[in-house]
Amino acid sequence: MLSLSLAQLNLTIGDMPGNIALMTAAARQAVAAGAQIVVFPELSLTGYPPDDLLDEPDFLARVDIALAGLCDASRVTPGLYWVAGAPTRRQGPGKALENSLLVLKNGKIVLSYAKQLLPTYNVFDERRYFEPGPDVARTLEIDGAKIGFLVCEDAWNDAGVDYPINPLARLAAEKPDLVVTINASPSNIGKREERHALLAAASRRHGLPMIYVNQIGGHDQLVFDGASFAVTPRRGVVFEAARFEEEVATLRLANSEFSDADGKTLAPVPATGLSVMAFYRRQIVLGLTDYARRCGFSKALVGSSGGIDSALTLALAAEALGPENVIAITLPSRFSSAGSVDDSVALCNKLGIRLFEHPIRDIIADYEKGFHAAFGEPLAGLPLENLQARTRGTILMEYSNQYGALLLTTGNKSEISVGYCTLYGDTNGGLGLIGDLYKTEVFALSRHLNEAAGRELIPAAIIDKPPSAELAPDQKDTDSLPPYPVLDTILKILIEGKRLSAEEREAVKADYARLAETENGAALIARVRRMIWKNEYKRRQAPPILRLRPRAFGSGRKMPIAAKYE
Repeated sequence: MLSLSLAQLNLTIGDMPGNIALMTAAARQAVAAGAQIVVFPELSLTGYPPDDLLDEPDFLARVDIALAGLCDASRVTPGLYWVAGAPTRRQGPGKALENSLLVLKNGKIVLSYAKQLLPTYNVFDERRYFEPGPDVARTLEIDGAKIGFLVCEDAWNDAGVDYPINPLARLAAEKPDLVVTINASPSNIGKREERHALLAAASRRHGLPMIYVNQIGGHDQLVFDGASFAVTPRRGVVFEAARFEEEVATLRLANSEFSDADGKTLAPVPATGLSVMAFYRRQIVLGLTDYARRCGFSKALVGSSGGIDSALTLALAAEALGPENVIAITLPSRFSSAGSVDDSVALCNKLGIRLFEHPIRDIIADYEKGFHAAFGEPLAGLPLENLQARTRGTILMEYSNQYGALLLTTGNKSEISVGYCTLYGDTNGGLGLIGDLYKTEVFALSRHLNEAAGRELIPAAIIDKPPSAELAPDQKDTDSLPPYPVLDTILKILIEGKRLSAEEREAVKADYARLAETENGAALIARVRRMIWKNEYKRRQAPPILRLRPRAFGSGRKMPIAAKYE
């Protein structure tokens, strides 16, 4: 019987002493649970993804020191095998590094395997830093069990679609008793089910039990959900660790079947995980919590317009950081409705957030006078609208600089897609929480928060009122944009397309097709497409956005600014 611990940890990129400390604590837990092996995530020494830190000589020198420190740390559990990930140096032509899996025991590296398949799609760019490992299988016998090892992507090409080699098939030919794969798999909607389906099919195809260990935590735009799991050829997914939480879980393997640390039968794993809205909530909360913690912020700041976007941002920030650590500022202009302030007051009372009021009427009036005096004509139209947004952004940054609070942007994916936002105004800030949510999803998530709380966290008056930037008299979003259900249908097809889940694509493609069949609908689609293209420059200058969906703005979508699109 083999006993092993799956250690999904919240590792910090670049904090190698801290990461070693986390691994050491987990190894002690594994020993206490009777494990012979403890398995950590991909690049667990450095955290994932280290990106261009890997090009820095000083960083690589630190890696060398930390790798020696990791070996020393394994001496505290002399009978335990540590399976860890680290960048390692290599000789010869090509890149100077490999993305390696290392097996350590009592201070020594007893096995080394270099990742063969280096993804360069979506948010990944591993070939930029690493050389692929040789096309070989690596196994190790531990207490009579033959264990094979892979790193993340190496297990994802079993259908032979994306790469000309299949490391899993090569490993299966060695007839191991168990396959261990270490991973740093960022989370998005539907990713959990995708992982389960892929590994369960591979397990059946090769007749091999497998374990999949993933990291958790927020790293800039990316959030990792953990959800490490085990699969068997006969039963599929038989164990799943917690999502969005650290956990060290110990399993036993006998006769190709897993049991818990005490040898008892494992509880069934539900095929369906969190609901879509519950997933969004957990992902955003963890993403903000870690971003603030790692960047040294204890407080967050939001400009409260009395609208749905800032309301949802405030509610999520309060959950992540605690309402006592969130500040709201309402900045009414002469175009603001009474409800913008009143609704902000009601919202902050319900959330327990402190609200400040900083009117901008007089500031804008002074700008208008100065503009007229300098240029001989009145300030009106779009320049006046954008001036209000930029003035608000300036005041919010003043507060951020003065008191050290992290300013959160409040733009949603629908608005960001078509440029319905103001550079150096409402795009100011350090992080966007809802920038990968379409406007219709913003409403849905707001309702979900209320339902989950069993009370109104976000007042119905905010959810029910027509969206408006309130930068001009009686302004509504629909003055400039199609209704959001229509806009979101178009955007999902144009931005995400085949990356949509089968269910979501099925839900929107019929409506999109009906639009495309009419002259007005086709013209609207063409207009939205042009709006997406011409506003790439705004997105390039915007703060990072927490990634929720398979294709988010930022590192997962790289488009040129100065280009001809049609």
